[in-house]
Amino acid sequence: MEKIDIISLAKNAIAVEVTELESLKNRIDEQFEKAVNIINNSTGKLIVVGIGKSAHVGNKIVATLNSTGTPSQFLHAAEAIHGDLGVIQKNDVVLCISNSGNSPEVVYLLPFLKDYSSAFIGMTGNVKSKLAEASDVVLDSSVKVEACPNKLAPTSSTTVQMAIGDALAVCLMELNNFKDQDFAKFHPGGSLGKNLTARVEQFVSEQRPLVEVNSSIKDVIFSISSSKHGITVVADQEKIVGVITDGDLRRMLLKTENLTGILAKDLMSANPKTVDKNALAKEAMTVLKQNNIGQLIVTDNGNYFGIIDLHRLLDEGIN
Repeated sequence: MEKIDIISLAKNAIAVEVTELESLKNRIDEQFEKAVNIINNSTGKLIVVGIGKSAHVGNKIVATLNSTGTPSQFLHAAEAIHGDLGVIQKNDVVLCISNSGNSPEVVYLLPFLKDYSSAFIGMTGNVKSKLAEASDVVLDSSVKVEACPNKLAPTSSTTVQMAIGDALAVCLMELNNFKDQDFAKFHPGGSLGKNLTARVEQFVSEQRPLVEVNSSIKDVIFSISSSKHGITVVADQEKIVGVITDGDLRRMLLKTENLTGILAKDLMSANPKTVDKNALAKEAMTVLKQNNIGQLIVTDNGNYFGIIDLHRLLDEGIN
């Protein structure tokens, strides 16, 4: 049996799809712009209709649009025939996806989709299809060849459909000035949500090591040893003036034999890096990385609030 060159096959499949995407880029015209403006100016939601592989693409487009500020809902063409057409309101816009543009279920639905919506957009690989003829705006998703070895399975065509959906979402985001703060509203969970919304206060350690400027070295050692952070804050009448790390202690012990009379102020590093408790956790991570340190002092209106640790942030998915 002849050995199959998997790497070459994969590269060829990707090359075919890249070629089709380049062709798509050259077809983006006034029809696409009109579709974007129709969706943007709608007072309702976008209903995305599809069947087969186009249904899977439609679901992805809906998910992307919903997460980027354009209210959308997917409607399966087969289910629409049996009652789900009721989801469409008169101020909604319909985007119907069909590669052939002549799928029986889609063709049957065309008059209803047009009648029930404020505008009807068709995405099809056949600009002479019944779907195209019925559409107010046609988004041309045609491909010359599928990446499938048999040139049959939807591969290039679904990639092109997906790319059009992404392009719609990007344009709508720009028109609506949709920023990362808005994105955070719809992504509260997981590391993505935490990076966009989580505040420093959520990750502050329960341990709060602290000594005064005139504390003895014994008190300093006890303070550092009593927490897991290997650091203690040095304060002067509640004002943060420095920090002492376990590394500072080791260096002092290596060069000093007589520890008598050594105070916290003799060991501390002045002007430590701080972050306000209300700052974004990702801002704290940036400070930690830029200064190559493991802990950061957290403040509340300039006063000592606690410590935030690099490893805690990493464990929580903050980057």
